[in-house]
Amino acid sequence: MPERVVVTGLGVISSIGIGWTKFWDSLLQGRSGISPVTSFDTAGHFTHNGGEVRNFRPEDFIREEELPSLSRASQLGLAAAQLAVKDSDLSPENISEMLIGVCVGTTMGSVQTVELIDELILQGGTEAAGADLLCQVPTHSTPASISRTFQLRGPNMMFSTACAAGNYAIGYGFDLIKRGRVDAVFAGGADPLSKVAFTGFNQFSAVAPQKCRPFDKDRKGMIPAEGAGVLVLEALEHALKRNAPIYAEILGYGLSCDAYHMTTASVEGLAECMKKALRDAGISHQDVDYISAHGTGTIANDRNECAAIREIFGPYYRHVPVSSIKSMLGHTMGAASALEAITCSLAARYDVLPPTINFETPDPECDIDCVPNRARKHTVNIAMNNSYAFGGNNASVIFKKFTG
Repeated sequence: MPERVVVTGLGVISSIGIGWTKFWDSLLQGRSGISPVTSFDTAGHFTHNGGEVRNFRPEDFIREEELPSLSRASQLGLAAAQLAVKDSDLSPENISEMLIGVCVGTTMGSVQTVELIDELILQGGTEAAGADLLCQVPTHSTPASISRTFQLRGPNMMFSTACAAGNYAIGYGFDLIKRGRVDAVFAGGADPLSKVAFTGFNQFSAVAPQKCRPFDKDRKGMIPAEGAGVLVLEALEHALKRNAPIYAEILGYGLSCDAYHMTTASVEGLAECMKKALRDAGISHQDVDYISAHGTGTIANDRNECAAIREIFGPYYRHVPVSSIKSMLGHTMGAASALEAITCSLAARYDVLPPTINFETPDPECDIDCVPNRARKHTVNIAMNNSYAFGGNNASVIFKKFTG
């Protein structure tokens, strides 16, 4: 029989809190993590705000001697993994007895390090970039650092499917456990706030000048941000044996590619992704109690996501709350869907929905219940986590309240 897969640990590094309890409290309070960018000069750009993790101290999570070989992406990802392992009550003895894999998603990877190397070479020539910096560059260094730290010898994967990468990582980890290939997987995503991403989205005219307002008629765009989210996924039988905390169960997921446009999402592709997730989970659209939207706050993305929801859910779509935590966090790229997966797990456990903040004016093209501005008590037996990415990469994951 296929293994049932549950979520037993949560690790969060975000602009609104480090650790899931601070993160969750901030979500329910509707706090914004958006502020003027301080890590690089934004002069010459159209906008100046971002979702920086201001109070992150990597030395609180990582041995000092290892820090020089880790990019900020790897520091964020490893710190989130440390928090998730602690939250899951996984002891060193548990870990040594288990076969554990690592699946991490990213959009920009170690791009901050590449930026630094370029600056050093311009200033001092090719010898100015040391070996430690060069070791930070490979994209796979983030999951590799997690495996090395915990001495994990299961599959080790990095997914670079842009802003859907966290969900891709969770889906692959789900499959590994379901098929009995591993006992557990540390799955999630990590991305730093980089000059490349900030400049790129500004050049696309996709960044809001002040705040992110998903589904609002006067929305102006997304806000670039950084962060990391890691979930401990575990075979139910194994989790029960060690009396692990269980936040939610994963029922299934769906993937699709629009094969349409590099930056504009196709309604058909988004709908197909949700359809596949429902089918894989063995449920109907009427079973869904909450949708964590991709909800970037750009005009086209929000319009197309709402159109896809209407296509799949039919008249029922008005009865399904759909909120976007990017209104508070900004867009954390490859970490986004991992942090939203954590949100779904907590919503199912506590029966509370995080709001979409900054909402003022309804848009007829986005006529969903976006849980405007205030958190809401709501029974959540089933939550759907949607994520869409450049290149037409789409991923939806279905979470269920764990009831034994």
